[in-house]
Amino acid sequence: MAAERPAALPEIAGARALVYSLGIEGRDLARWLLARGAAVTMADSRDEARLEAAGAKAPAGVERVVTGALPAPDGFDLLAVSQSVLHTHAGLARARELGIPVLSQLALALRLCRGPVTGVTGSNGKSTTTAMVGAMAAAAAVDHLVGGNLGGALLDRIEAAGPETHVILEISHTQLQYTDRSPAIAAITNVTPNHLDQFSWPDYVDLKRGILRFQDADGLAILNADNETSRGLRADVRGRLAEVSLAGPPAGSGDGAWLEDGAIVARRDGDAVAVAAARDLSVRGRHNLANAVLAVAVARGMDLPTAAIARGLRDFRGLPHRLRTVGRARGAIWIDDSIATSPERAAAALEAVDEPVVLLLGGREKNLPRERLRAAVAGRCRAVVCFGEAAADFAQAMAGAAETVARVETLEEAVDAAASLARAGDAVLLSPAGTSFDAYPRFEARGEAFAAAVAALADFEEASP
Repeated sequence: MAAERPAALPEIAGARALVYSLGIEGRDLARWLLARGAAVTMADSRDEARLEAAGAKAPAGVERVVTGALPAPDGFDLLAVSQSVLHTHAGLARARELGIPVLSQLALALRLCRGPVTGVTGSNGKSTTTAMVGAMAAAAAVDHLVGGNLGGALLDRIEAAGPETHVILEISHTQLQYTDRSPAIAAITNVTPNHLDQFSWPDYVDLKRGILRFQDADGLAILNADNETSRGLRADVRGRLAEVSLAGPPAGSGDGAWLEDGAIVARRDGDAVAVAAARDLSVRGRHNLANAVLAVAVARGMDLPTAAIARGLRDFRGLPHRLRTVGRARGAIWIDDSIATSPERAAAALEAVDEPVVLLLGGREKNLPRERLRAAVAGRCRAVVCFGEAAADFAQAMAGAAETVARVETLEEAVDAAASLARAGDAVLLSPAGTSFDAYPRFEARGEAFAAAVAALADFEEASP
């Protein structure tokens, strides 16, 4: 998908603005527009009951809210769109036809930011990598801001940030639909099949490529040499290139970071330095080691001191709902990895767990390959409990890969079934491989529901902080 540079930011004061989506980004956009004197109408394709369940309420001052549909932008002066609305939506085509400017949260943030911007995208690991870089910046005591697809309002924080503030953004492929600028440092964790229920594979890859599209010769692109699709983006790099690998120094670039003899080594301008020992990481899994190596390369690109980078890695305890231990029950540990909304990510979670696993698998399926997940289940799982909308599909796909494959309706029933199957020394792992949208508005809510159900078990012991 070729991006075009839009005209200058339109006049906001007095403009009639239509905002697509009452989600986090839509509300952030609406508040920003209202504060600048726009007359705002908001619209969302969800009905009122689903919006209420998601806690999605229009900010004070919005003139009108339309639910159940996204109306055409006829009669409006500008259209502000959340990443949840695809660029192929008829309303976007109509806006282009009418010459109505289209704004997005990320595009605005990149326009408004006065300080250096680092952006991290990828199919897996982008939130954790972004948070790791934030921890390194905190350890270095530099002024910084972490945001983007990590959630929460962004625009007011961006405008309040000074020219010395390092802005570190997690950026999703859907946010890249509407951008016309690239971060000064653009990092890609990996690109693997995902969201194929919404995009073709070439279109999905092209969206990820978009983070590099507007860099200039001074920009720094950091690619994952261990990922075939990421390596294929070398030809799209417009500025400097650095690469990362768990297999030793990458061949494609002099700069970057890699794993060597149990240490994370980074090189910049020809100088290589051992930054930290891999054993010092507090988060589980080889995939998190890959995240750490990329975060080191990013932090070096930001000129953070080596000692602060190492300290940030040691202090980082992980993000909620990402291989977080909830507690113990039935002699097993119970782990929340609700973030795993693809088979690829669930397989990585299984590979990070040493104990025999009872796996909770389900939610809404995204038509993604399951071969790696099935192989991981066969190697590590005693039992699989499938739940939610995709329960039958997952149960069929995993049949024979584990000793027991059970099927239930709800997540709460899955916890009860897992409790009956768990043995002392097991790990019960919620790593669903599907989205939460069959039953929950977001993966965080699913993880919270899992933790609550586990805490209700009779012999539950909460994990130490």
